[in-house]
Amino acid sequence: MIRIIRLLGASLGALVGLAFVFAEEPTFDKTGSPGLLIPIWVAAWISVGFLLLPYLTVVPAGRLIRAVQAMSTAEFVASVAGLLIGLLIALLLGLPLSDLPEPYSHYLPIGVSVSFGLGMLGLTVAKREDLVAAAQAAGFVRRPDGGGASSGGGETQVVVDTSAIIDGRIADIVDSGFLYHRLVIPHFVLDELQRIADSSDTQRRARGRRGLEILGRLQKDGPTPIDIVDDDPTEAGDVDAKLVALARARGAAILTNDFNLNRVADLQSIRVLNINSLANALKPALLPGDSLLIKVITEGKEAGQGVGYLDDGTMVVVEGGARMVGQELEVAVTRVLQTVMGRMVFAQAHEE
Repeated sequence: MIRIIRLLGASLGALVGLAFVFAEEPTFDKTGSPGLLIPIWVAAWISVGFLLLPYLTVVPAGRLIRAVQAMSTAEFVASVAGLLIGLLIALLLGLPLSDLPEPYSHYLPIGVSVSFGLGMLGLTVAKREDLVAAAQAAGFVRRPDGGGASSGGGETQVVVDTSAIIDGRIADIVDSGFLYHRLVIPHFVLDELQRIADSSDTQRRARGRRGLEILGRLQKDGPTPIDIVDDDPTEAGDVDAKLVALARARGAAILTNDFNLNRVADLQSIRVLNINSLANALKPALLPGDSLLIKVITEGKEAGQGVGYLDDGTMVVVEGGARMVGQELEVAVTRVLQTVMGRMVFAQAHEE
């Protein structure tokens, strides 16, 4: 597309240059060497058209389209409403201005229309969050809870973070049927995944390659549809900010394991599907007094403590278990502590 626009610009530049050459009063006849200057003049206009036309047409149009795509429906409606209000105000002011003598009656209404139209458009875009909040409070606009219908025919979408892909459990969750929404994978997430797979660190490289393999498996055999999208909110800085902006624009949820991204999305009323939270919710409930059969793996941080693990990875701290490292014993749960990193169980070895 850019190549065609550049060729068109070169053609237009050639026509403009030749128009000056074959004008009724040729400028080059007054020079001493028109045969040398005319080819240089035409070539210069061809170069100008070839280089500038894309930046006057395709590039601004592409930026405008990306900006509109990054806006939510409510923000777009607010912008259009601001433009219409500005043009209406300009129309009311332009009627009396058209009665002024020339040239004011011709240029002032145009200037007022441009000024008020763009001015009100800029004001509504700048205050769009307040306007959208007011419209939501009045019930005119649905709140973007991240779980509603997206633009894809009412189908719920889930934007997937890099951490959820390299974690690996997303494939099992999809295969189990619990995650049946359309998964949206932005290109900037794929780029980050590729950088991890190319890392010089062996562990990071292995995780990145596993993430690419899991993504390929989901695309090929997974029961859930996957869309690779080019959306890239340019106003956002890092990957997390782009994910939040993309989820807001699409009315989608975010699938992640990142605690900080979880917090930021929650603050902006975007629904978050956290795999770690799901895993913690599926762990069997343990109450004080319950009995467990646990193998003590190593000594704990405190004196006399031993540490073991349940099948789901839950850490069990056994009071008095330091002397029983390597043994399997029956313990009684004393208390359960829920932390940001997961669940921790404290237990006491049964006295024999």
